[in-house]
Amino acid sequence: MAKENRNFVIIAHIDHGKSTLADRFLELTGTVSPRKMKEQYLDNLELERERGITIKMAPVRMQYGDVILNLIDTPGHSDFSYEVSRALKAVEGAILLVDATQGIQAQTIANLEAAKGANLKIIGAINKIDLNPSGVDALIDELADLLDSDSKDILRVSAKTGEGVKDLLDAVVLRVPAPTIEKEREALIFSSLYDDHKGVIAFVRVFGGKFQAEDKVKLQSMNKEFRIKGVGYFAPELTQTKNLTAGEIGYIATGLKNPDAIRIGDTIGDKALPGFKIPSPVVFVSLYPDNAGDYDDLKLALNKMKLNDSSLSFSPDLSPVLGRGFKCGFLGRLHFEIVMQRLEREFGLNIINSFPSVAYHVETPDGKKIVVENAKDFPENVSRTFEPYVKLFILVPSALLGAVLELRNVFRIKVVRTEIDGSRLRIEAEMPLADLILDFDDKLKSASRGFASFSYEFDEYKEASVKKLDIYIAGEQIPGLSRIVPDNEVYREARKMAEKLKKLLPRQQFIQAIQAMIGGKVIARETIPALKKNVTANLYGGDITRKTKLWDKQKAGKKKLKARGRVSVPVEVFRELLKR
Repeated sequence: MAKENRNFVIIAHIDHGKSTLADRFLELTGTVSPRKMKEQYLDNLELERERGITIKMAPVRMQYGDVILNLIDTPGHSDFSYEVSRALKAVEGAILLVDATQGIQAQTIANLEAAKGANLKIIGAINKIDLNPSGVDALIDELADLLDSDSKDILRVSAKTGEGVKDLLDAVVLRVPAPTIEKEREALIFSSLYDDHKGVIAFVRVFGGKFQAEDKVKLQSMNKEFRIKGVGYFAPELTQTKNLTAGEIGYIATGLKNPDAIRIGDTIGDKALPGFKIPSPVVFVSLYPDNAGDYDDLKLALNKMKLNDSSLSFSPDLSPVLGRGFKCGFLGRLHFEIVMQRLEREFGLNIINSFPSVAYHVETPDGKKIVVENAKDFPENVSRTFEPYVKLFILVPSALLGAVLELRNVFRIKVVRTEIDGSRLRIEAEMPLADLILDFDDKLKSASRGFASFSYEFDEYKEASVKKLDIYIAGEQIPGLSRIVPDNEVYREARKMAEKLKKLLPRQQFIQAIQAMIGGKVIARETIPALKKNVTANLYGGDITRKTKLWDKQKAGKKKLKARGRVSVPVEVFRELLKR
């Protein structure tokens, strides 16, 4: 008798209780024993627990009565939207979870639209009812309107206490349809990890056919054949089984040692499933070890992270000042921050990074078209420049609309339309990606006192008027501080950079001139005086020439120190400069 499966995801805005709800499911189904249970069980990274967000999706198989439930716990941040879209293709249903104290947020709507686009059966649930917040009935009506359903179909749960969780699982069994079965042998890859013995392990949803060890199969997009080393499911640990059949979610151990061979969204089997694309990095940052001798350690660390994060890309880079490093591509600012923190915590590396940049499309006067991913590579002479824009969706209470719109004085935001969305206003706007990856999220939270939220998606490239701003310290260019800046902001940004650097940089034994330059022209300057040491303090009496000799010797020593000394910009200074 065939197994009865239900495949579903939990989707929600960040911090609405998604991982906590998954914990209650694991307890209720007995998948994890009370002795082993811990908070955010499916979040394996320390940073996930600390920040309270899901970074890497985690599947788990649960036995609930006679039904096998396959849950995929997905990231909620926009940076990982492509991985989420692949997870949505791997299931038939979704629980849309809304925090009763925060209400419907921008990412709630973005996730809902993605789930609708994947034709999923969506079950609405209001979380944190144990807090007895006001306005729950109105929120249920608002969510019901979004889902085009009856208010009585919206469930009330407390992921913290477990109240209503059994009813929610029962609703999954009753409302989510059974998996569809395809004729061809097809398995969709929605995530992966690396194992030293089994090679790349592909997380898959099987749509048709059967997969088992020693089968010879093919990766469709890579046109590469391999022999399966083993198959299994997530309980939530990897648990080997004889075979994976249509409708199931599990893993296929490929034995492949090259992590680039596996791409999220690819198909293992006889026929490619539609919708495959390679997620493209949108944020580019050059990373250099603070200690030049750590280059090989940085390379090893990036390679290890790449094994379990296929969206991370990197290639060798060389700076005349900062030495050897890597030019890295990320899915967004959060993705960049996570990688940086992991390099520091897990691998003990101190990293100097350039300013995050986006990919500019540049036309030179001779008609050549190039893509510039790092500010230091931006050519001096260009005829036209195009920069990427995003569509921005902001949800904000009506009373705070004015404060949010004032952000147009700081960021290049163009409001397209504003409309009422339940108890909030929904703002649709256009914005350069370069502005978004600075600290737009922090500024929005500050302006709205934490009540506004946003989501975004890539729109198109638009012509831009920008210039490259270079920073020189004590006569040396610091490539990591080069930036692409809009024409109308370049003088202001130059002054701000120079003033900030004067405050942040430690004083040296020699004078440090800070120069902000465009095309070799200095447009802003600050000077950090040298550290002073009274070399004549221990002299008592005697001729003035004794003091003069010591002063001349000190002056000559400072010149030698400046000539052979390398200007060092501490990591903390780079981080402070990233704040707009």
